[in-house]
Amino acid sequence: MRYSRQIKNGMKNYNFDEITDRKNTSCIKWDYTKEFLGEADVLPMWVADMDFKTPDFIIDAVKERATHEIYGYSMRPHGYYQSIVDWVKNLHGWKIEKDWIVFSPGIVPAVNMAVLAFTQPGDEIIVQPPVYFPFFTAVTDHHRKLVYNQLKLENGNYSMNFDDLKKKITSQTRMIIISNPHNPVGRAWTEMELKELAEICIKNKILILSDEIHSDLVFKPHHHKVVAKLSGEISDHTLTMMAPSKTFNLAGMSTSSVIISNPDLRKTFKAMLDRLHLGLGNIFGAAASEAAYTFGSDWLDQMQDYVKGNIDFVNEFLKSNLPHVKMIYPEATYMVWLDFRELNLSREELNNLLLRNAKLGLNDGEVFGPGGVGFQRMNLACPRSYIETAMNQLKSAIEQLQ
Repeated sequence: MRYSRQIKNGMKNYNFDEITDRKNTSCIKWDYTKEFLGEADVLPMWVADMDFKTPDFIIDAVKERATHEIYGYSMRPHGYYQSIVDWVKNLHGWKIEKDWIVFSPGIVPAVNMAVLAFTQPGDEIIVQPPVYFPFFTAVTDHHRKLVYNQLKLENGNYSMNFDDLKKKITSQTRMIIISNPHNPVGRAWTEMELKELAEICIKNKILILSDEIHSDLVFKPHHHKVVAKLSGEISDHTLTMMAPSKTFNLAGMSTSSVIISNPDLRKTFKAMLDRLHLGLGNIFGAAASEAAYTFGSDWLDQMQDYVKGNIDFVNEFLKSNLPHVKMIYPEATYMVWLDFRELNLSREELNNLLLRNAKLGLNDGEVFGPGGVGFQRMNLACPRSYIETAMNQLKSAIEQLQ
C-alpha cells in the first residue's frame, strides 16, 4: 500500500506554538517523571522527543495503512528503501544503495548488536564523553572494556582530543562509538575533524560506529558531514546509523537504519540481527518512515527555524537574567547543554534546585560521563510558551539562592 499526499496551494505552514496535551498517554516524558526523576510536578524537558505534533502527512499515512483490517507479517516495501536513498542523497549528498540499508528497531539496539557482532568480551571500545549514555551500557553490559576519550572544552567550544585518543588505543581496541552530530554538546563535527578521527581508526584497525540520528537537525551555516561519505576507505570501516525518529518525532515507531557499504561488515551485522530475530520491524513504522522521508522537507525546515528561535530565546534570557548559567550554543540537535558550574552547587544541590525549586525536569549532566559534572541537558523541541515558563521558573529559583 503506497500513501500519496496531495498539497493544495503550495507549502503548508505548520503551527509549532500549538500545545498538545501528552499526559495520560503512557508518555515517558510527561507521565513517568516521578519514576525517572523522583518528582511528579515538573515541566519535563528531558527525554529527547518533541512536544510538537507528528507531521500530518505521517499521521495520514499510518491511518491509511490502519484501514486495512489485517496487520499480519509484512516486509518493508521498495518505497521504504527508496525514500531513505533519496533523503540521504538530497539532504546530505551521500549516494547509497538499497542493499546497504539494514533495518534495526532503533539506534541503541543497533549499537548493541554491533558490539556483539564485531567484538569479544574483554575488547576495548572507545567513547567520547560527555556523550549519550546508552553507549556506556552497550559496552559494559556485554563485558567489553569501556575507554573514555573525553572531549575538550575550551572557551565555550568542544573539540575532539586526538592526542588523548592516540594514547588510549591499545592492541585490544576494536571499536569507537561516536555521536555525529554530538549529543549532548551539540557539535556538528567538521570534515577535517572526522577525517583525522577516521585516519587514526583505519591505521589502528578500529571499527567506527557513527550514530547519526541527529544528522538532519543541523543549523545553518553548519552542515552535517557523513563519516562514511568522506572516502571509500573510511566507508569500508564504518557503520552509519540513521533514523527518522528525532527528525519527525517518531521514536515510538521503533524504525531505524544501519547503512553499511562494506559487504563483509554488512553480512556480519545482518547475521547478528537474524540471530536475535529483530529484523522484521512493524507495519506502521515502515509506513511512517516512508512518508516522513518522502514528504518531510518543508516540515523539517519550518521546525528547525522554530527550534532555532527557542535556542536564541534561551541564550538571550540567560545572558540578560542569569549570567552565571552559560549555554553551549549548539550547532545541531534540539537540545542545549547548560553549564551551571558557576553556581558552585553539588550535584544533589543542583538537582534539588532544578527539580524542587524551579520545577524543571532536565537531564543530569553527570549521567553523560566524564565532563558532565555541573551541566544539565535541556530539550527545546517544544512550544515557545514552555520555554518562557521554564526560564522564568529557573530565574525565580536561582534568585532565591542569593
